Amino acid sequence: MKILAINSSSRSLKFSLFEMDDETIICNGIVNNIGMSDSRYTIKYKDDTIKEVINVEDHFNAIKLVLDKIIALNIISSIDDIYAVGHRIIHGKDIYNRSVIIDNEVVHILEDLTNLTPVSMRGNLDTIKACIELLPNTRMVGVFDTAFHQTMEKKDYLYAVPYEWFEKYSVRKYGFYGINHRYVSEEVAKLLGKDEFKLISCHLGNGTSICAIKDGKSMDTSMGFTPLTGAMMGTRSGDVDSSIIPYIMEKEGKNALEVIYDLNKNSGLLGMSEYSSDMKNILERVEEGDEKASLALDKYVRRVVDYIGQYYLLLGGVDAIVFTGGIGENSTTVRRKICEALDVLGVKINLDDNQRVGENTKISTEESKIQVYIIPSNEEIMIARDTLNLVRNGN
Repeated sequence: MKILAINSSSRSLKFSLFEMDDETIICNGIVNNIGMSDSRYTIKYKDDTIKEVINVEDHFNAIKLVLDKIIALNIISSIDDIYAVGHRIIHGKDIYNRSVIIDNEVVHILEDLTNLTPVSMRGNLDTIKACIELLPNTRMVGVFDTAFHQTMEKKDYLYAVPYEWFEKYSVRKYGFYGINHRYVSEEVAKLLGKDEFKLISCHLGNGTSICAIKDGKSMDTSMGFTPLTGAMMGTRSGDVDSSIIPYIMEKEGKNALEVIYDLNKNSGLLGMSEYSSDMKNILERVEEGDEKASLALDKYVRRVVDYIGQYYLLLGGVDAIVFTGGIGENSTTVRRKICEALDVLGVKINLDDNQRVGENTKISTEESKIQVYIIPSNEEIMIARDTLNLVRNGN
């Protein structure tokens, strides 16, 4: 039984086609730079990789390209081979605390939610509508990035702002990267051999999301009303004093949206290093003695450690800390520096084990008071599982 899992954004469309009988990936790939002159796609299947630069005008043509190519490559014989399609949806507000089958009512609600994260949500919606048109007989499921965090208590998700902002405009913390945090939580339950545990999940990539999890439920998370807040990221600032916005507006002659753009796209590792948002590039510059790159690295580590410390206290101790996401999975240096800063909590790692990547790996020593793991992110399998369960069982 084949499930197509889709993760779309404003300019890209990632996909994985699963055979759900054994949860193997039949093929996967990405369409990049949608709507730009240098659009391109990559499809990986078996031992082959197909790449091509091609004009892809919009998300409709992106998903059509994917379907046409996997048929032409004999990966599937027709679109009828696809049992269902699951979509990662970045925002479900407080309306959705679980995945849902997408119908006209859901599409209408999602249209109303586009003002919360306009760019990303528009990419999600355009892809959903394209799939409905191109696969009219196939069920669609929405898997929400915010759903996992709907277990937060009111005292944790409310901001200390006028209460009517929450009542009138739904201003509150929503959190993101919930699909991967849920995956990590389920993997940790297997690794620990129990369902009751205290976990801090550190999704470290271009986006940074730290989550406090107790017994498989999100208690608090670093990202807030939007993905801008929280720990420092690749191009996002994370938490800053909001008074900076009018101050820079006056100094630079910019409007509020332009300053918010700078906080989203020109800050973080990129802003502090004045060089790159990619941690690999930052680490190379650090080795060369670049002062700004070193400062950016130190700040990044410090902000992650700040949240781990905060959530350690919130949970009243921790059984496990997990590193996931592009940086969390691949950067031995960042993991080492974070764990060295956590020595006060009794965290100790094996430096040889810390070099391993690509699989669930325990890197803490037997003497460590907290178990530390690397768990590669896998949002796509969570999307596929939810899709299969909903379409087959209705739950």
